[in-house]
Amino acid sequence: MSDPVKIYPARPTKVYFYATCLVDLFFPDAGLAGVQLLEREGIQVLFPQNQTCCGQPAYSSGFNDQAREVILPQLDLFPEDYPIVVPSGSCAGMMRQHYPELFAGTPQAAQAEALAARTWELTDFLLQVCQIKLQDRGQPIKVAMHTSCSARREMGIAAVGPALLGQLAQVELVEQARPAECCGFGGTFALRHEEISGAMVKDKAEALVAAGAEQFVTTDCGCMMNIAGYAAKQKLPLQGQHIVSFLWERTQGEAS
Repeated sequence: MSDPVKIYPARPTKVYFYATCLVDLFFPDAGLAGVQLLEREGIQVLFPQNQTCCGQPAYSSGFNDQAREVILPQLDLFPEDYPIVVPSGSCAGMMRQHYPELFAGTPQAAQAEALAARTWELTDFLLQVCQIKLQDRGQPIKVAMHTSCSARREMGIAAVGPALLGQLAQVELVEQARPAECCGFGGTFALRHEEISGAMVKDKAEALVAAGAEQFVTTDCGCMMNIAGYAAKQKLPLQGQHIVSFLWERTQGEAS
């Protein structure tokens, strides 16, 4: 369940950056853009080199012991009391919402609780903590926003992406039908239930195209891979991009 009340920290001088597996392996531009946006806000970004998976694939498949094995070495990677920012609502949701219950009753319980409490999804952190102000330098474009299920329900940030895009004068945010519906990715769900997942992503991609979007942006790379991959396979006129890459490209070089 999402936090009943979010208590945002004061604007820090330093943050830890947790990149996620998909950013690291497939979309490093999103990680770099996130770092650049934070640094442009005057925040020093610390990147622990030994970070790996957040443990979500094992956890969501019911393998709690294996999830703890993956997570355990990483609990020591963030020793100082700085916020941990994550360019993924899904991974941030895993860390913030599920680490405490996963490590309850273990010697690491307090450490997991403390780490969870200072974990924030990146766009939420930029908007609410940094209070970022964006000046658009791009050409006119119609864009749709897709917020992942975890970002929407676990992190409570459905309004954050549209608020950031709303600062960009040349960006027209178009509304897709049923914006809260899942794209069908769901991590291992897409592998275990291929036909259902395929029907869901078909509905999502077609809804984005029908809304008149030239491209869509999202907080999560898994959703982006799923929707953009389907669109490419079906030759739909739809491109996908992580929202932080989009924000950096539109405002590159502009100090807040």
